[in-house]
Amino acid sequence: MNCARQPRQTETTCPYCGVGCGVTATYSQPSDNSQQIPAVSISGTLHHSANQGRLCVKGASLADTLDHEDRLLTPQINGRTTDWETATDFVATQFSQIIAEHGPDAVAFYLSGQLLTEDYYVANKLMKGFIGSANVDTNSRLCMSSAVTAHKRAFGADIVPGCYDDIEQADLLLLIGANTAWTHPVIYQRIVAAKQSRPEMTIVVIDPRRTATCDIADVHLAIAPGSDGFLFNGLLAHLVRTNSLDHEYINAHTEGFQNCLQQAMTTAPSLTDTAQQCALDEAALRKVFDLFATTARCVSLFSQGINQSSSGVDKANSIINCHLASGKIGKPGATPFSITGQPNAMGGREVGGLANQLAAHIDFSDPDAIQNVADFWQTKTIARQEGLKAIDMFSALHRDEIKAIWIMGTNPAVSMPNNNFVTEALKNCPLVVVSDCVASTDTTDCANVLLPATSWGEKDGTVTNSERMISRQRQFLPIPGEARHDWQIICDVADKMGFSDAFNFDNQASIFREHAALSGFRNSDKGKYRLFNISGLSRLSDTAYDNVTPRQWPVINNPKYDQAPDSSSKRLFSNGVYVTPNNRARLTGISPQLPQASCSAEYPFMLNTGRIRDQWHTMTRTAKAPQLVTHTEEPFINLHPDDAATLELGFQSLALISNSYGSCIVRVVLNDDQQPGQAFMPIHWNQQYASRASVCSLFPAYSDPLSGQPELKQAAISIKPFAAAWYGSLISRNALTPPACEYWCKIPCEQGYRYMLAGSQQPENWQSWFEESLQLNDDQLIMSSANNKHFRLASFNDHILETAFFTAPVPPVLNYQWLQQQLGAQIKPGAQRQMILAGRPATAGKEKGKILCSCFQVGENCIREALSAGCTNVEELTEKLKCGSNCGSCLPEIKDLVRNNSKTMPMACC
Repeated sequence: MNCARQPRQTETTCPYCGVGCGVTATYSQPSDNSQQIPAVSISGTLHHSANQGRLCVKGASLADTLDHEDRLLTPQINGRTTDWETATDFVATQFSQIIAEHGPDAVAFYLSGQLLTEDYYVANKLMKGFIGSANVDTNSRLCMSSAVTAHKRAFGADIVPGCYDDIEQADLLLLIGANTAWTHPVIYQRIVAAKQSRPEMTIVVIDPRRTATCDIADVHLAIAPGSDGFLFNGLLAHLVRTNSLDHEYINAHTEGFQNCLQQAMTTAPSLTDTAQQCALDEAALRKVFDLFATTARCVSLFSQGINQSSSGVDKANSIINCHLASGKIGKPGATPFSITGQPNAMGGREVGGLANQLAAHIDFSDPDAIQNVADFWQTKTIARQEGLKAIDMFSALHRDEIKAIWIMGTNPAVSMPNNNFVTEALKNCPLVVVSDCVASTDTTDCANVLLPATSWGEKDGTVTNSERMISRQRQFLPIPGEARHDWQIICDVADKMGFSDAFNFDNQASIFREHAALSGFRNSDKGKYRLFNISGLSRLSDTAYDNVTPRQWPVINNPKYDQAPDSSSKRLFSNGVYVTPNNRARLTGISPQLPQASCSAEYPFMLNTGRIRDQWHTMTRTAKAPQLVTHTEEPFINLHPDDAATLELGFQSLALISNSYGSCIVRVVLNDDQQPGQAFMPIHWNQQYASRASVCSLFPAYSDPLSGQPELKQAAISIKPFAAAWYGSLISRNALTPPACEYWCKIPCEQGYRYMLAGSQQPENWQSWFEESLQLNDDQLIMSSANNKHFRLASFNDHILETAFFTAPVPPVLNYQWLQQQLGAQIKPGAQRQMILAGRPATAGKEKGKILCSCFQVGENCIREALSAGCTNVEELTEKLKCGSNCGSCLPEIKDLVRNNSKTMPMACC
């Protein structure tokens, strides 16, 4: 008997962006200890300081992503199921043999910001401490490594000095290369609330695109792509010309100012010159520069638009320079702020998960510090020089210099630039091991060995968010199949490689204690302090670890360290003392560089990339929640209407996007917020969800020479109409292998799946073509035109609709929301079935239109109808339809509809 117990609650942390929101999972655990997934409801944790009860739509939908569909549940070697003993023995033996024959640098680990800190720690320790190579890198290389290097250049260590409270307390907030409304929605909602309570707060968005974030902007600087370094050198020069420098702070707490100033004045000789370099209106630029010069409380929040650049480090340092030169750092409401993209990108940096770090904020520049780590780990085989960063790692893999790679919790065959090259390297590598919770990804398709790992809700450990806040992810779900925690898998392999004594951890708490102890080990030797110090947590009992509450580092609690440069936690450098050898911050002279990619007659458009509102990374989790797909169903390219007209591309037509590296076929979305000559495509789609939509296939492997971070914001492309001879739509109760055609996109829905299709050549016989790809039941209803250009088919099993297919020379006009609801419904022969082939009900119902509010599934047509019925503002729409009342991510789009509606309303008669 499977009797449910009383509901329980577990406080954990969201697995999406770097905001690090607290999540409360409420569930009833079965009493029989089965692996059955309990019914789970998700809410924001009210007392977690990061989100204070708020959740974005992705976080609020976590309960809908917990099923075991496409879960990797058993170990596999070369496609065959095996047991753990055999699998880990195979991996250990193969790694050991390759190391013995080719040396330790012939193997590599590629990790993920989705891993927990404890997983990261043991992976890094195994490779750098005992295998003896620093060939450990992470997908954080793709998003945060330029900020890391800039922090180290400026502050002496990878330190984010501010906190979320500073963002709310700022009188001037610069959002630079960050579509915060969509990529960090909870921070955006905190900004919205701050702006509402203090209308005098000024918000400036610096971004080539007009994004949803611009909804709250007082000023939008639509900067020329990649010209940020010129802008901030220009700002520094403006501070000089307007006598707005903090000379007292510069003299007392910094070095390198004169060289930095000379570079700025050389590259930004006048405001006019800077405006021209950045393609900005001079008056608007002057306004922003004057605001920065005259506002004491200023936060510059920057993200991928700065980091994902071939000169990302210099761009980040140009921002930091302006804060140091004006003393806007270490004070409430005043700081440069790099906001991370993944839940544990910061934790991975803390343990040394990047190839140019060793561990605990120790890098390879100090032999004494390296020896300290070797002594702590009690190893004689420690790596003593940097390893290969991500792009170089996969290039070495392609050259057969790396013979084995272990990939954990990430999908580089999609996310790396020039990913066709990466896929080729993986397919040709003698040994590719992948630890993941998902069975089918572009990367697992290249693997020799698959190791089933736990997923969110099953994992247990810690993560660190963008403001240095360490939080617990706690397990509340049973572990399915034979899945194991990543740290357990790594320790098993380490044991079989002969390193059992160093990896004899009882649980994740014991790993965390060792990690915390290392952070404080000989931390003050020879006067060298590391601000990353959580040694105050190194003696937590298992129970105390289980119950630990969120806290920012450093956490010292040791009188020995009372004289450290800054032992506070909330914001750092408030005393002006940095962790450089002379305790001064470094201003770095910047020579701004434009992107490596440039347009040409062959490739006349500049492509930008980023996230969309409701999806995450490569969709392996978010696509499981159908409500997260409704806002944006298909991969797309955003174009300015003038460009689309020149290219003879209409709204929702298909376009072929290409350059010498790859090609994609995607929908065209017209948007006059997109600048002419520029285009935007999202990063999420892959071969599991679309035929040709992996945007990173279009990006060359240009990278920053200092950080190794790829330039994923600029690629030169051509855009042409895709010459489709036919368009089709396929709905099915079950996931299908899509029929052979150039374009397909898989769209999960509540009752099954929808596939959008298109091809350049029309099959001679639609039914034969269709049945070659799919097995259909004999109970079918078919309609076909005499010239075979129009064809419709519905297949039933015991009168239940299983599959329906529609094709025409132009995209079929169908009521998809109604059709999808018919999947699984009993439909008797006669008029009901004729409606299926018609693609709409006999009585025309009101279609929702494009879903804007994913939380309550409110469509654009519903909002327009409410506006026509008398609603005049967002508040009235929210009261009537609930749209925007939960996570708020849809509010910018709803406001646009309200504004456009007010413009078209007839003038009242006097």
